[in-house]
Amino acid sequence: MRERSSTGPVALATAALAAALTMAADARAFDETKYPALKGQWDRVGAPRWADPRTAPLTDEYRAIFEANLKDQAAGGQGTDPTYTCLSPGMPRIMNVYDPMEIVVTPDTTHILIQHIHDSRRIFTDGRDWPQEVTPTFSGYSIGQWIDEDGDGRYDLLVVETRHIKGPRSFDSTGLPLHKDNESIVKERLYLDKADANLLRDDITVIDHALTRPWTVNKSYRRVKNSQPVWREAVCAEGNLHVVIGSENYFLSADGYLMPTRKNQPPPDLRYFNQARK
Repeated sequence: MRERSSTGPVALATAALAAALTMAADARAFDETKYPALKGQWDRVGAPRWADPRTAPLTDEYRAIFEANLKDQAAGGQGTDPTYTCLSPGMPRIMNVYDPMEIVVTPDTTHILIQHIHDSRRIFTDGRDWPQEVTPTFSGYSIGQWIDEDGDGRYDLLVVETRHIKGPRSFDSTGLPLHKDNESIVKERLYLDKADANLLRDDITVIDHALTRPWTVNKSYRRVKNSQPVWREAVCAEGNLHVVIGSENYFLSADGYLMPTRKNQPPPDLRYFNQARK
C-alpha cells in the first residue's frame, strides 16, 4: 500500500506561517509615532475662498473671463462656477474644506477624507513614480513624501504634487477660473504649526496656464476639541433645485415649476412636448 505524503500540508502551513510573519513585520515597520499627530476632525479657518481675487495673477484672457463671470453671477447666473450641479470642486479647491476633514496616515497612502462633493483624496507615499497612463479625476493623482525637516527622527512635513486633474473647475464660488486645458499642477507643503499643534497649515502653489506665474496661498485648518466629533452626511443632490437644460440653468420653485434664474432668460425648448393646453 502506498503511503500518503505529508509534504503538501506541511508546505502549506509553512507558507501560511511565513505570510503571517511578513505581515507582522510590516505592521511593526509602520511606527505611527514617527508621523505628526493628525488624528481628529479639522475645520477650515475662515471663509471657503481661495484668496482675494484682486491678487490672482491671471492672464489677460482669463481676467476677462473672470470679469464676465462676475457680471453673469450679478445677473443671477452661475458664471464659471460649475459646482451648482453637484460636480466635485476638484483640486485645488477641495482644500477650501467645505466640510470637516479627517486625515488618515497609513504606510503607503495618506488619506484626506471630506464628506462634501466627492472631495476625498489619496496621496501615495510609497515611492512610486508617475504612471504612464492616468485617467484624470477631479481630485487628481497625488504623489507625496514625508520629510523629517529638523532631523529629530520624526516626520514633520508632507510634500505633495498633484497632476491629472479633470475639469471644469474654479478656485472657489466667485468663479475665479482655472484654464480649460486642465493641465494644472498643484504642489503642497502640509505641516502642523510649530506654535500650535492644533493648527494645520497647507502651503499650496498652483501652476496653471490661466496664471502668469505660479500662485502660492496658505490654507489653515483648526482641530476640533472633541474626542468624538460628529461627522455629518453631505449629499449635494439632496434638495438641489438647480435644473440645467442645454446651456441654461433654471430653478425649481417650491410648488414644482421651472423658474428663470435671471432677467429676460429664454425658456427651454419644448419641441418634444405636446404644448396644447386643454
